[in-house]
Amino acid sequence: MTISIMQPGYLPWLGFFELMENCNLFVFLDDVQYTKKDWRNRNRIRTQDEWIWLTVPVLSKGRNKQLIKDAEIDNSCGWSKGHLSALKINYANASYYRDYIGFLEDIYRCKWRYIADLDMEIISFLNSQFHISTPTIKSSSLCVVGYTGNMRILEICRRLEVDRLYDSAGARTFIDLKLFGDSGIRVVFQEYFHPVYSQVYQPFLPYMSAVDLLFNEGPESKNIILSGSRFSKSA
Repeated sequence: MTISIMQPGYLPWLGFFELMENCNLFVFLDDVQYTKKDWRNRNRIRTQDEWIWLTVPVLSKGRNKQLIKDAEIDNSCGWSKGHLSALKINYANASYYRDYIGFLEDIYRCKWRYIADLDMEIISFLNSQFHISTPTIKSSSLCVVGYTGNMRILEICRRLEVDRLYDSAGARTFIDLKLFGDSGIRVVFQEYFHPVYSQVYQPFLPYMSAVDLLFNEGPESKNIILSGSRFSKSA
């Protein structure tokens, strides 16, 4: 069995969903330390001028060691209205805007307490539109205590009795291949070539949130996501 283990992200990019599609089980790594100014609470959307950040404010003062699952959103500043407004302004002329904006309106109307819950709800919505049905679990449900770094990831793999870990390209810098190999687990790193697709504005800019693809390409989104993949679950 192949698994992927990733921290939940806000409005993730296309490669996040390629990982999800190409594993048998996806683990949300929600019980590690929350990091500020990271993908947990922000991402980019395309605009007429170039792109902008959409950032969810998270309470962090005096909470330097909080876990992702415990990180609370600062709902005092009306951020959700601003994010929804930015999506409406910048994607109103996208081909499939009307097909999906209603779902996002429902998500942003809710008052979310935890950033991880918001992230996973948006990911669930995007998975449904991309027809990605890979089952997911939270690492916190596995009660892996007393392990850090490579040993934590390895213990998750052991608990789930997997023989292959499909990991992001960024993990090359810290994953101990010998450690995993000695435990009978093959590590495969993502090689994702970002596809080009139609955007409302030109020239094309890659590495936007996956909502950019959804608004512009609609039903073709999954095929476009997988066109950049160099991995097969059966390999």
